[in-house]
Amino acid sequence: MQRGYGVRFDWGLEGARRLAPGSAYAVVVDVLSFTTSVSVLVDAGTRVRPRAWHDDAAAQTQDVPVAVGRRAVTPERPWSLSPAALRRAPRTAELVLPSPNGSAIAAAIKDHCGLVAGSLRNAAAVGRWLREAGIGTMPDRPLTVIAAGERWPDDSLRPAVEDLLGAGAVIAALGATTLSPEAETALRAYAGADLERTITDSASGRELAATGFAEDVAIAVEANTSDAVPVFRDGAFSAAEPGSGAGSRSDG
Repeated sequence: MQRGYGVRFDWGLEGARRLAPGSAYAVVVDVLSFTTSVSVLVDAGTRVRPRAWHDDAAAQTQDVPVAVGRRAVTPERPWSLSPAALRRAPRTAELVLPSPNGSAIAAAIKDHCGLVAGSLRNAAAVGRWLREAGIGTMPDRPLTVIAAGERWPDDSLRPAVEDLLGAGAVIAALGATTLSPEAETALRAYAGADLERTITDSASGRELAATGFAEDVAIAVEANTSDAVPVFRDGAFSAAEPGSGAGSRSDG
């Protein structure tokens, strides 16, 4: 599926499971809000462990704080999937950040290829880091970009425009020319979009604003404000060292 292209694009957990094996790297994009939250945390020096939303067995093995739902924040548990709340919360060296979409996808494919958390906040930095290592630009080092999407009440995938645009932003920054038709479509969507208006007015953006989390949407559209590249190493996302390159990863 999409074989022969340097850059591939697909949706959700099943798309990630199908395309990650055989890829040199995958970029997971969940703009509202997992990968934006990862970007905010990594900017602050926190290592972020991905985990599926209801993975109770994994929760019991962790010796680091576990984030809670947006509306479950307490003074004792100040970390959640809200980027705005994470900016206000005390800094922690590591955090388990569960989510039903982006984090679950990252946890599912972390052993199949190199892994990066991409968002609008860091798209230029992520694209540059991958490009400098030849990821997506060389036939033997293909890149998969996954738009996480959201969930309908029956747990089926709901494609989300913010993740399409975030994926397109990463692909645009990569500057590769051997794009699958799917990846080229994401790129064209990004190139023609008014990002802030589209994401603010999207179904996901309006839903967050209506429930009191408009600040999360505002942080998500802080395009290219972060130079940190969240790379999965040794069990968690952390900032790539300058000049480290994608070829020097160490998986956990």
